[in-house]
Amino acid sequence: MANAAAPTAAVPTLAPPLEQIRHLAEELRLLIPAVRVGEALETTKEFNPETFWRRLNEAAVNVSREATTLTEVFSHLPLPSPQETQRFCEQVHAAIKAMIAVYYSLPKNQGITLRKLVRSTTLDIVDGMAQLMDALFMTPTQSSENNDLISYNSVWTACQQVPQIPRDNKAAALSMLTKNVDFVKDAHEEMEQAVEECDPYCGLLNDTEDNSDNHGDEEDDGLGYPNNRDLYWSEEDQELIIPCLALVRASKACLKKIRISVAENGKKDQVAQLDDIVDISDEISPSVDDLALSIYPPMCHLTVRINSAKLVSVLKKALEITKASHVTPQPEDSWIPLLINAVDHCMNRIKELTQNELEL
Repeated sequence: MANAAAPTAAVPTLAPPLEQIRHLAEELRLLIPAVRVGEALETTKEFNPETFWRRLNEAAVNVSREATTLTEVFSHLPLPSPQETQRFCEQVHAAIKAMIAVYYSLPKNQGITLRKLVRSTTLDIVDGMAQLMDALFMTPTQSSENNDLISYNSVWTACQQVPQIPRDNKAAALSMLTKNVDFVKDAHEEMEQAVEECDPYCGLLNDTEDNSDNHGDEEDDGLGYPNNRDLYWSEEDQELIIPCLALVRASKACLKKIRISVAENGKKDQVAQLDDIVDISDEISPSVDDLALSIYPPMCHLTVRINSAKLVSVLKKALEITKASHVTPQPEDSWIPLLINAVDHCMNRIKELTQNELEL
């Protein structure tokens, strides 16, 4: 008769607290790619906006609370036990997963623009929590002075943004269009400031004096004037900048008018058309930036021409999409052809001033 007791199952040994924190940061970052490309969950239930926003707000509050708890318990010695740490990590992981699940419950038919804003905030929260884990791992017991509280603040800030997210696709579209207007406005102001501050002879005299002191009888074009040509605009450059600035002004005017049309005539249930308008409008600011960068010395006129043509193509497409949508109830509305004519006029002038580049 066997008297030996049955062997007991081995209890897995928990990793040290800081190692668990490091592992949690890795797990959270593994969630990010799936959120970036994740589709909305299919469901037969009718979408209830009030329920969705309530759940999203509650999820954000829960994440913020878990971030606070974790920061507090790791901000002083002794550190939590491995068992306590495991419980804290599981709660953080569950809170993040719940936040992501709520985002997935937002269907596409509520608008792609709206989903992008919710996704962006969700990603900020997940990434912010992962940064907090990194900081707690690297600098435990010093959170009141070092990076972990800064990381915690990024989590808190992201969670606080949830109540500020637009509640429908029209509001989301207006939010994105407003940002694009501001981006183009900033680019235009920077271009104007650069032109105002430009001195064609900036640095020329000083460099010449330095070269005469250091190199005696060396030819000026050896180390002096040619290098300085990279620092200022020629007369031809300055002439070309004028229609470039006008084209950027026209870009700003296009975005403003599109935004006004969406605000005044946009319908919340026309989500696809609003998404199309935002998608093409999102291309305007990067195209303006490309043109703005190409005007700085040393200027390549051919590059300016190419970037101008790309911007004109985007602007015309944005105006045509807006014209064909419900936000322009009268397609013959005079502001659209006027802006198209203004854009064409700028581009024709740029072509005239860069024609020599094509003939070389």
